[in-house]
Amino acid sequence: MATKKAQVKKDPSEIGGKRIVAARKSIDRTKSHSLADAIKALKAAPKTKFDETVDVAIVLGIDAKASEQNVRGVVPMPNGTGKTLRVAVFARDAKAEEAKKAGADIVGAEDLVEQINKGTINFDRCIATPDMMAMVGKVAKVLGPKGLMPNPKLGTVTPDVAKAVKATKAGQVEFRNDKGGIIHAGVGKLSFSEKAIAENVKAFTEALNGVKPANFKGIYFKKIVLSTTMGPGVKVDPATV
Repeated sequence: MATKKAQVKKDPSEIGGKRIVAARKSIDRTKSHSLADAIKALKAAPKTKFDETVDVAIVLGIDAKASEQNVRGVVPMPNGTGKTLRVAVFARDAKAEEAKKAGADIVGAEDLVEQINKGTINFDRCIATPDMMAMVGKVAKVLGPKGLMPNPKLGTVTPDVAKAVKATKAGQVEFRNDKGGIIHAGVGKLSFSEKAIAENVKAFTEALNGVKPANFKGIYFKKIVLSTTMGPGVKVDPATV
């Protein structure tokens, strides 16, 4: 009778292609690094053939089930994000012209509603003038779940559509915690200088501090991890950001 060979569990760090395995080995993921050292580690790791996005994931100490503790906002990245966003604007007449001149990719009203209802959503951010919100409401069930619904608190419902479009194109980042109290954001490209990435990360954490819930008590930044699109995560000491 044949005997079964004992299965040996493979070290998680050995799973994946040669590049990702080498990248994991190049980073000490058991300890927290200073922000500067974490960025250096990402840059020193084996790279892909494309310019990877640098992502930050921050575990907040909030109670995500309590609506008054949810964290949401928008922050301009001082050095941009390295990503070009497509912007759609709900506006009419003069405001529609302002949006187009500011660089909006799509500008419309009823026609934009029809396009969205047909399932064509070829934009990353949606802006609207206040008078268009009744119309935007017709596609709220489509835009809402995708995080694209215009919101006054995020500056995406505004009479100054030109300013909103330019800010978005310049590298403005929206953020919102998920059900686990975690916030994710792209804070640049791996090709950015170490200084530029650090400035973007600090701008992001400062923005989070600026919208800390008034009734919150305890440790706000419980864990911070930097990573690249195809690379392993690096723990960052919250005190260094």
